[in-house]
Amino acid sequence: MTDQIEMAELHGQPVIKLQTPDGAVALVSQFGAQVISWTPAGGEERLYLSPSAILDGKTPIRGGSPVCFPQFADLGPLPKHGFARTRPWEVVDTRAAKDYTLVTLRLVDDADTRALWPHAFAAEISISISGDRLDIELGVDNTGDTPFSFTAALHTYLKVREVEALCVEGLRGLEYSDTADGSTHKLDTGDALVIESETDRIYFGVPATLRVREDHRAMAIHTENFPDAVIWNPWVDKCASFADMPADGFRRMLCVEAAAVRKPVELQPQGNWWGRQSLIAI
Repeated sequence: MTDQIEMAELHGQPVIKLQTPDGAVALVSQFGAQVISWTPAGGEERLYLSPSAILDGKTPIRGGSPVCFPQFADLGPLPKHGFARTRPWEVVDTRAAKDYTLVTLRLVDDADTRALWPHAFAAEISISISGDRLDIELGVDNTGDTPFSFTAALHTYLKVREVEALCVEGLRGLEYSDTADGSTHKLDTGDALVIESETDRIYFGVPATLRVREDHRAMAIHTENFPDAVIWNPWVDKCASFADMPADGFRRMLCVEAAAVRKPVELQPQGNWWGRQSLIAI
């Protein structure tokens, strides 16, 4: 590792600290290959990590950018959001230059994963920071001799000052499924989405870039090869039911998730797939 990449600890758990010469910093947990903190150069923290998050190397971490694979949510027989977020990942590559810092982590199948999901695979997460930008790329290889399919998401928690004071742009005219109210298909007719109650929507066929605007700043969210987007905020009642989130935590976060949900990704033997989410602080 270089002086831009070092091993550290957070509440006794190993994390990788990435930094760039211009002052951008990120923390990545090897448990789940999860970005749990990102501060752009000259800026402020832009990812929400619950102050009550449990960091014990066993429990899913509430905040940052969890990796949902090979199943999103409860849309299948596996544990919610799959098993990738509760497995240790191996660091397989690090790179640093004057304008970026990158780490790549890898997860491969073993007896425990095959007991849940009987497929041979290799998954990689590459995380790069540069200036005002965070890039997270998920890649999946089918290393076996039979095809498989999966759903996936980068479950990114944005840190916000007040969730009711923001809006999400770029969703107008899109079809979505509303999990919060149980309806299956709606069409977004508003100029921008505002958060005024529990929100749990899967938007289909999203444009390449969405924007989250606050009074004092904005975030551009660019995706490649993720056709869907999930917008989630638990609001008052559901947030109060989470042991790993303060009662008012819903006010300080909004999840905008790059996702492949509506149509599962199908991989033939030796096939591969990748998807990327880029956050650009404005």
